[in-house]
This record gives sequence, C-alpha cells and structure tokens, in this order.
Amino acid sequence: MTELMERDRVHAEYEQYDKQGRIWGEVPIERIRTLAFPRVSEEVRRAFLELTDLTTSVADSLDAHGICGAIAQSHLPNLIPGKRIAGTAVTLRNVPERKTPTQGGLDKDPIKMSSRECHYIAEPGDVLCVDFGGNVEASNMGGQSCLVAKMQGLSGAVVDGAVRDLNTIRELDFPIWCRGGTPKTGKYRMEAIEVNGPVTIHDILVEPGDFIVADDSGICAIPPQLVETILAECQKTEASEARSREMIRNKSPLSELKPLFRARYNET
Repeated sequence: MTELMERDRVHAEYEQYDKQGRIWGEVPIERIRTLAFPRVSEEVRRAFLELTDLTTSVADSLDAHGICGAIAQSHLPNLIPGKRIAGTAVTLRNVPERKTPTQGGLDKDPIKMSSRECHYIAEPGDVLCVDFGGNVEASNMGGQSCLVAKMQGLSGAVVDGAVRDLNTIRELDFPIWCRGGTPKTGKYRMEAIEVNGPVTIHDILVEPGDFIVADDSGICAIPPQLVETILAECQKTEASEARSREMIRNKSPLSELKPLFRARYNET
C-alpha cells in the first residue's frame, strides 16, 4: 500500500470514528498513524490471564523465538501489586515541550498532551502503551484520564514515564506499570507527537497491534503473528512445571526430575 493510499485509509477511518463520537480531537489527524487494526479474540486474551506465571512463561517463549520483548518490573513497576493484564497495544508517543510551563500558560497555548485521544479510539481490552522516553518529571496520565480509560474498557496502561493522582488511580483499581509518580501536570510540559505508531518502552519496540501482558514480574510484548503460538507454548510449559512440582513434593528421584527439567529447555 502506498503512503497516499495509507493516509486515505486513515482519513476514512477517522471520519467513521468521528461520527461514532470517538475522536477527542486534540491530536491532529496527520499524527495518527492508524486507527483500525486486528485484535485477538476474547477467548485468547482470557487464556493468557489464566496462566499462573504469566510474563515469565511468555518471556521464555519470546527468547525461544529470538524476540526481544520482555521488561523487568524493576524498570516499570506495577502501581497496584497483584494486578495482571493482557490486551492489544494502542500506542502514544509524547515529547517534551520547549517552552517553560509558565510561558506556555502566559501565551495561552493549547494543551498538547492527550492520552484521552487513545482511550476513545481504543477497543475494550486494549492496553495503552505510552513512550515519554523514561522522563519522570511530568505526568502522562492522571486520575481523570484513567477514569476515561476504565470506562472505555481498557485493561490497563504501560507508561515509560510518570503518572500522577496515584491515590485516585488505586481507588479506581486501574492497572498501570510506570516509572513512578509525580505531582507535576503534563500540561505545557509535553506534546502528543504520534498516536498508534511504533514506540520504545524501556528498551523494547512496541507496535500498535502487539499483544501486551503484564504482572508483578514485568511486561512482555508479543508480535501479533506469534500470539497463539506462544499461548500454546506457555500452556505446555505450565503443564510440565505442574508435573515437576508434584514430583518435587513427592520427593521423586533426581533421575526422574532432571530429564523433565532438561526437556523443557531443549524443546524451546
């Protein structure tokens, strides 16, 4: 598809979404790379959430496929411990404003940040992935934005940057993985430069349409063409590990345990 044809497609989708009342309107259409793309089935999404060791099993499978797609929780901790999510990525890339916030306010500049743009164009179950380059000085999302996200049915958010209104976010029970908290607003401090384009989260590439899973161990991004394959591998791994745990509890001899351990890594 040529670049002109691609832009025509996005414009047509934009008009359709606008008629449905799903366009917030603060991000110029030229900065929206795509709107409509495939999602995994709800059955597959729920099957991932049933995995006992969600991200660790997925990370092992990603390694076996030669995909760099896992982030340790030490880089982007879970704001609400115990939460786990699975869903298709919608993406937002923010950049810092050049003016000071005071000057932006004095000049009555428009507010250029807009996580809500992504919330309204997302589908239920999606995960918002925000790239602010790890900058923790200003907030990419706050309590009101998270309320919109929750009401639109998003599973959660992954933010390579900071958020604010942490108490409100926890009261909303909205799952977020982020660099930390800040009291500083993102207004006049950041600009939404691209929606649904490729982003960098910590040190991995995330594309719109990737499948995101996250829990207390960290975050993984699965390329869409590998989602069902990796699910099957994870289910097989968990069945094998359940068998190993039972053998350990029964104090089975090492001669029986060791081959099962080796088989898992030889198969991957």
